Amino acid sequence: MRIRATVAALSGALALSALAVPAAHADEVEGDTTISNVVVNGGKAVVVGPTTTKTITVSFTVKDASGVDWAQAILYHGANIDTSDSGAVANSSDHRATCTTVNATTKTCKSTFDMEPGYNLINKVAGGWKVWAIATGKDADYVQKDNAKSFSVQRASKLTVDASPEPVTKGKTITVTGKLSRANWESGAYAGYSGQPVKLQFRKKGSSSYTTLKTITSSSTGTLKTTTKATADGYFRYSFAGTSTTPAVSASGDYVDVR
Repeated sequence: MRIRATVAALSGALALSALAVPAAHADEVEGDTTISNVVVNGGKAVVVGPTTTKTITVSFTVKDASGVDWAQAILYHGANIDTSDSGAVANSSDHRATCTTVNATTKTCKSTFDMEPGYNLINKVAGGWKVWAIATGKDADYVQKDNAKSFSVQRASKLTVDASPEPVTKGKTITVTGKLSRANWESGAYAGYSGQPVKLQFRKKGSSSYTTLKTITSSSTGTLKTTTKATADGYFRYSFAGTSTTPAVSASGDYVDVR
């Protein structure tokens, strides 16, 4: 098994310390060791706000006929771990996974990782990430996977709405404003998300579902503004379907009394 210590070159001030990384970034296997059932953050996208570090869990199963010796996972962004531009090592002191024995040939392994805005999270690394993983058997068999699991790391989103005037005469014009914003991991604040399609939706009083009235595009600063006719009492909201870097979000409905 060829394992070397490396320091990943990351953007700006980012750096990973002394990772166990294979000499080649293709998958490698020797013997019957296997890694399976990799789950990141409970199977959900990792959504991170502008300032608060999010700690996530990665779990996986390792099997080897001779018994499992140790395992490790590393999170990274990029085509492969050797050219990654950001990443995270496990929070344990030796960066290895904590493994629990299931039986003589199987262990379930788990690690926690910190996703920190302004450190290993900068805006350009939002989107697809991967899990690099390695495990060894007690007989020196091993398996190494460059992409044991893919997952999403997204910039948290917010959406507001305000419909006016309130109350309004039936048939008159209602102006609906709002703003779509998302976490800026570099500035530590929410910033407008421009050029995105956002639906204006309406839920009639007494109804449990929203109907889409139209789709508009957020401005260069993320603001939203459109008009519609007052037809009945009910709630207006904006709804955003999300992108690969930003999760879907809907504003809380703003009630308008139509008289």
